[in-house]
This record gives sequence, C-alpha cells and structure tokens, in this order.
Amino acid sequence: MDYNLVTDVHYYQDDTAVAAAVAFTDWTSDRILRTEIARLTPVAPYRPGHFYERELPCLLAVIERFDPLPATILVDGYVTLGADGRDGLGAHLHHALDGRVPVIGVAKTRFAGTPPGTEIHRGASTRPLYVTGRGIPLDAAKRLIRGMHGRNRLPTMLAAADRACRDAEATRTRP
Repeated sequence: MDYNLVTDVHYYQDDTAVAAAVAFTDWTSDRILRTEIARLTPVAPYRPGHFYERELPCLLAVIERFDPLPATILVDGYVTLGADGRDGLGAHLHHALDGRVPVIGVAKTRFAGTPPGTEIHRGASTRPLYVTGRGIPLDAAKRLIRGMHGRNRLPTMLAAADRACRDAEATRTRP
C-alpha cells in the first residue's frame, strides 16, 4: 500500500529533539494510518545557514521506522531556499534518501527571497503557506497541499505531526 509521511521536529532545552512522522494514504482525508516518534539526545547545535545539520538526523531517525519508504514526504519547512533555489532541509533529505522519494516542503513563514510562485492560500486565511519541492513538479506539490484535509491554513496532517511531537514531549516530562 502506498502511503505518505508528514514530518516535524521540536527541540527542547535539555538538548533533546522529538521527531514525529504521521503516515496517511488519502491526501483529502483526516485518517491517520500510523504515527511514529523518535527522541534524539543530544542534537547538533543550531548554526545559521546550516539548519539541516540539526534537523536532518532527526527526520532520518523517524523515517527509518517505516519500511518500505513512503511515496512522498512532507517537511515542515523549505526544500529549496530563496530565488536561486539553494538546498534547504527538504533537498538535503531528498539527497540523503538517494532521490528515491519526492519531498514537499510546507513553510509557514517566508524565507528571504522566496519566489511569489511558491505561495498558496488555504481556507479563509490571508497568510500564505510556502510550498517547495524536489522530485515533484511545484504545481503538483501545490495542488496536493491545497487539496489536503482541513478547513484552516494548516492542513490537518501537518497539524497532527506538530501535535505528535508536543504530545510525546508532554508524556516524557510527566512524573
């Protein structure tokens, strides 16, 4: 069965990262097939311009829990950066997976120089999402994200991956 993954990572003050991957089959549904969590300690420090060094190991740790690889992976962030399309987190992930899986980036904030052609609007929101991709045409990636389940700006599956990271951390810190 073909499935897709939405990934997200949250970082905590104790040098821990919690990565989540939410698997789904139908782009228009809110039905989650499976959720996996990976905790990593320690994580690389943040270096401006090298965010992928911190986040990529987290994503790979949670993605490796799935076999076979998904049909598509969504990352919370950019695949390419700026008007010149420099490699962002998603491009580094695409490369780490030897180009076997298309990667779509969905970012909530604009990166300097992001082309206007990456913007989409969902629901009644006036604030755009920024969609970039590798291994998939941009128009196809934008169409998939626009068509995802959810009435609000952020698709249901992206919100579910974010929530999975936060819920995993909440259970970790409970007595």
